[in-house]
Amino acid sequence: MSFTPSSPDYILPKLKEQTLANIIKKGVRLSGRRLDQYRDIEIITDYIPHADGSAYVKLGNTQVLVGVKLELGTPYADTPNEGVMVVSAEFVPMASPSFEPGPPDENAIELARVIDRSLREIRAIDLEKLAIIPGKKALIAWIDIYVLDHDGNLIDASSIATLAALLTTKIPKVEVTENEEVIINKETKVGPLPLRHKVVTVTIGKLGDKLIVDPDLEEESVLSTRIVIAVSEDGRIAGIQKTGMGSLTQEEILKAVDIALAKGKELIALIEEKVRPREEEKAEEEEKPAEAEEKKVEEAETEAEVEEKPVTEEKAEEEAKEEEKEAEEAKEAEEVAEEVPAPPEEKPEEVTEEEKKVPEQEEAAGEKPEQKEAEPETEAKGVEEKTEPKKETQSSEAGEGEGAEKEEGKKEGVEGGEESTKA
Repeated sequence: MSFTPSSPDYILPKLKEQTLANIIKKGVRLSGRRLDQYRDIEIITDYIPHADGSAYVKLGNTQVLVGVKLELGTPYADTPNEGVMVVSAEFVPMASPSFEPGPPDENAIELARVIDRSLREIRAIDLEKLAIIPGKKALIAWIDIYVLDHDGNLIDASSIATLAALLTTKIPKVEVTENEEVIINKETKVGPLPLRHKVVTVTIGKLGDKLIVDPDLEEESVLSTRIVIAVSEDGRIAGIQKTGMGSLTQEEILKAVDIALAKGKELIALIEEKVRPREEEKAEEEEKPAEAEEKKVEEAETEAEVEEKPVTEEKAEEEAKEEEKEAEEAKEAEEVAEEVPAPPEEKPEEVTEEEKKVPEQEEAAGEKPEQKEAEPETEAKGVEEKTEPKKETQSSEAGEGEGAEKEEGKKEGVEGGEESTKA
């Protein structure tokens, strides 16, 4: 047991002190909280980018920052197969008017000892997995606590921040050469810090016959005594620390333990709830550099497939449209060709037959009177012969001279045939 002032050099007016004491005795707190109720808790993990693990906690107006650093060192002689854990606390002078610059005072030392014992006695960190070369090289886990603003209950705020920082701590890659030279690669992480238990502290103060949880700075100044109980997630007590001149009965201690076990589970659940989403995001971020090339290739292939599908569909649609368009154009061309009459073609065979008919008509002129019955047909033929050469003359544009000569010859033949018929 040690005696340390809970709020050194903090002066509370006598009237306010009496008011606080009277209100608490009635089961009410000046802030409106219940006797077993914590103040609002804010947790931010990975607050320090270059630390292996860190967390910022704001408990009411009390602010604490914890950083974890893993460095190469030498294990203790009595534990050659284990790593090392070192906890230190520093009260930043700007955190409170009572904090002075310089080496840690007894309050900072007490805070560090309470956090250290709560983790060490229950073996919260699996130190055996931090050993590299037994008896020669091991990882040292430096846990540094910085009090940024003091408004009461520094131990619980520091404990919450410490557990959150440990849960986010990652072990760097360690390589051992043939000459037993150890190389640490801080850029590459191989996994989380091995934790066997999750531990937090619950601070309970006593005023008169009342026990209050999470006393603020003003309440601490009027407490007769306080007790700090460290509990794990499986309901075990990891440590107890009492400060102050007052005393606690056996019943009060048992009651305080029950309160601590209940509140400890709530705090651990809150920390896990805050840490888990960030851990998942961090895990995804760590997977990206390791699998960057593979993912890029997969994404490129996926994008190519996704792009090919629409392109292929578009091409098929375009080709189908083009085919439909060509079919429509061909159909329109056929309809136009049917509507517009084609120009008559030259028929040299007909011309040749007519030319042959001319001498036949000349011979018919000298035939006997018995063939007079065929005269009407001859006249009809003469008429047809007159009309047909006209069509041929209109359709023939290339050979106008030849067509004219033929037409004149046909006319002479027709006239000769008519004269012979008349004769």
